[in-house]
Amino acid sequence: MEDWLRAEALKRGYDMVYTPHIANINLWHTSGHTSFYKDNMFGEIEVEKADYMLKPMNCPFHILIYKSALRSYKTLPLRFAELGTVYRYERSGVLHGLMRVRGFTQDDAHIFCTPDQIESEVEGCVDFAMEVFKTYGFTKYAMEVSTWDPEKPSDYAGEADEWERATNALVAVLTRRGIPFKLCKGEAAFYGPKIDMKLIDAIGRPWQLSTVQFDFNLPKKFDMEFVGADGARHRPLMVHRALYGSVERFFGILVEHYAGNFPLWLAPVQVKILTLTEEQDAAAEALKKTLEAAGLRVELDLRRERIGHKIRETTLEKVPYMAILGPKDVEAGTVAVRLRDGRQFNDLKPDAFVKKLADEAVSKQTTPVWE
Repeated sequence: MEDWLRAEALKRGYDMVYTPHIANINLWHTSGHTSFYKDNMFGEIEVEKADYMLKPMNCPFHILIYKSALRSYKTLPLRFAELGTVYRYERSGVLHGLMRVRGFTQDDAHIFCTPDQIESEVEGCVDFAMEVFKTYGFTKYAMEVSTWDPEKPSDYAGEADEWERATNALVAVLTRRGIPFKLCKGEAAFYGPKIDMKLIDAIGRPWQLSTVQFDFNLPKKFDMEFVGADGARHRPLMVHRALYGSVERFFGILVEHYAGNFPLWLAPVQVKILTLTEEQDAAAEALKKTLEAAGLRVELDLRRERIGHKIRETTLEKVPYMAILGPKDVEAGTVAVRLRDGRQFNDLKPDAFVKKLADEAVSKQTTPVWE
């Protein structure tokens, strides 16, 4: 999951960054986290008479990377992405499996751009999110655009024209893509409008997943600047973008959505090789090496158990493919293949079997295509 997301981010012009798990408390004072988010943070850690805190978010670090050099409009947009571990204090009563935890990996990205780039950047974020849904086999989703209440401007950061421009960009992209959405007036966070993307799983449950969120607050707090075409200093616009949200939580959603019957590319064990007798052990070891060389995750079952018992156990483990080797297979240089759904194909050449599985894994098919 993480490898695929990194590869996709790099293709889409993101720079992968890595930031510390801990920071001096002054950083959290500047960002405002100690004022409005401290109850959700773990307590101070004293190191050499200075106070540090575990990070609940990656945003301030990405801003520091931006501020490490004076930026020009010619180098924008900048897109920083990170699979970073964050820590949030949750009371024990609300912790729930992988769905709500105190430490998790956030697939976080921050985009810094000029005002005339915001629509194309939002479009890139939405397209990336839709690619995530498609790749993982989710076909149903719901979108919400949360914006401000213009009758209460004092409740929000940023100027009216910024809110209007950003909201228009969010709406325009979804409309152009033909994606239905609900407009939620007055439900935005104080610092900017956003798109919330909820996927619908196999049993109809909605899950909050991807977010595209403008932030008119942090660029001002950190005095962010870029040099414009006019030679003057300007403040960049900042977009928070999350796709999985939490890698652990998204994995939990996948477990429930597929009921453990993962597509081949996601299955922890993709192939299990079963032998009838010890005479096939050497051939099984050789097949395992061939499969692994093709990038597949393989286990051997060389136990002296009945083959029916091995097949039943492997089926209950929901391994997508079983490669079964008996005396006739070794003699003929073939393999019998049994799918998780019970279909079986005999007398296959190992090279053809390996290629078919490798192609299926690379293409990230959500259902096996086997004839």
